[in-house]
Amino acid sequence: MTGTNDGARPIGYALSDHVATITLQRPEAMNALDVATKDALRAAVEQAAADPDVRAVLLTATGRAFCVGQDLREHVDALDQLSPQELWSTVADHYTPIATALATMPKPAVAAVNGVAAGAGASMAFACDLRVLADTASFNTAFAGIGLSCDTGASWTLPRLVGHARALDLLYHPRSVDAAEAERLGLANMVVPADSLAEEAGAVAGRLAAGPTLAYAAIKQALAYSATHDLAESLVNEGAQMARTGSSQDHRDAVAAFVAKRTPEFHGR
Repeated sequence: MTGTNDGARPIGYALSDHVATITLQRPEAMNALDVATKDALRAAVEQAAADPDVRAVLLTATGRAFCVGQDLREHVDALDQLSPQELWSTVADHYTPIATALATMPKPAVAAVNGVAAGAGASMAFACDLRVLADTASFNTAFAGIGLSCDTGASWTLPRLVGHARALDLLYHPRSVDAAEAERLGLANMVVPADSLAEEAGAVAGRLAAGPTLAYAAIKQALAYSATHDLAESLVNEGAQMARTGSSQDHRDAVAAFVAKRTPEFHGR
């Protein structure tokens, strides 16, 4: 993985001020996910998740689309050439680990959605913690439109974003959900003019990267835990997370800054 964006590669990776920017860069194919792109994307998100110098991740794309999901030109050939087991191994090999890394990395992940995000492309955005959309962007679950169920974590993330009934509706009836409707439904945290997307999303990621990384990781873990545990178990887990973050240097420094009436500086430890 390179340290800077490289237009010759399907995925760009750049690290600056503790923000890892991962860029889909197959604009001629609307950032469709062929095998090479999926391999590179998995490597990038897993690298960012594991790197302690990365304190926030920004997932974005070049061109007029964010990502239209699986590259169907490649897929139609694979339907004839591969066994079902070989063909659908891509879910376990690519889509599942990409979604897992985005949803569980111990740092915030922000999607900057510049255009249409469909199928696995939409699911990747849903797996991020926050979504900043250009006013020209849109979502489309797409899967049922080609006779498929859903992947890349959509069955887990979408109901948590919009509720069970609305998630079923969006998955049963694939359609274009524009940026304004996405914000109303809870699929977008911010909608900004298209020409300011990079600046606005970069600012969000930058603020998160300068924040209390351990606290963000604990909050992320606590919300995921509480989704599958009862109140009593969730309260016990909250106590454990408070003890862990309460022993961090960031907490000590922030309390000292409060007493001294100055703005705290966090270092992610």
